[in-house]
Amino acid sequence: MQEVYAHNRSIIHQMDARVKVIFTLAFVIFLGLTPFGAWHAYILFLTLILSIGLLSRLGLGFILKRALIALPFVLAAFPLVFIGPSPHITLNVFQGIQVFYSPEGVVRFISIALKSWISVFASILLAATTRFPDLLISFQQMRVPKLFIAVIGLMWRYLFVISEEVSRMLRARTSRSATLPDSPHVGGTVFWRARVTGGMAGSLFLRSLERSDRVYAAMLSRGYTGELPASDFQPLSKSERRILGIGLFLVIFLWALGLMTGG
Repeated sequence: MQEVYAHNRSIIHQMDARVKVIFTLAFVIFLGLTPFGAWHAYILFLTLILSIGLLSRLGLGFILKRALIALPFVLAAFPLVFIGPSPHITLNVFQGIQVFYSPEGVVRFISIALKSWISVFASILLAATTRFPDLLISFQQMRVPKLFIAVIGLMWRYLFVISEEVSRMLRARTSRSATLPDSPHVGGTVFWRARVTGGMAGSLFLRSLERSDRVYAAMLSRGYTGELPASDFQPLSKSERRILGIGLFLVIFLWALGLMTGG
């Protein structure tokens, strides 16, 4: 598991984390409220976030590749193609085989896929240009409940702890498994690997509980109280407020455009 943040010297990296968090939340919310079939608005939303990606100097390939994580979840909306609103059209696939699909369902599926992908793109851009401690501090300064901030911080840090445990277990399994001369797989049959994987999952659960207790005890011994250290509240500068205002105006304008052009 690798850190999402990518160090760079750009205007987006140097911007206050509160500006990026508020803009990203507004961007995702208003994009989600945009009606189905508002293709012009989708293109403009994508153009806006791509422009910010270019300003971040991360490279579009860096963000686009990570944004593909949204594609498997989009498949949950694929049944809309067949069970969408009437009317349904018959499509002859092969001789004697017919498929019924809904044109409105196709529009909704494509709209959901685009909105999900663009939203994930914006979220990854936020994570790649903002250090995680800065995100937590920005939440604290925006008066987000302290319990919510503590849960997010601990969850993120324990993900790396569990990732290290998984890596050690995989190395141990590989070192104890022989490879047959004519087999590309390590170990025995598929059932053997399934049994070993199930045992590893149970062992990982127990080891993660023990490891979390040790880590939490070490944190308490170093003065952890469940809250972030108090940080000085610094208001946004005039230029940062201006940038945030322009960004919110653009997002609301694109949403209004979607209301006028969408289905």
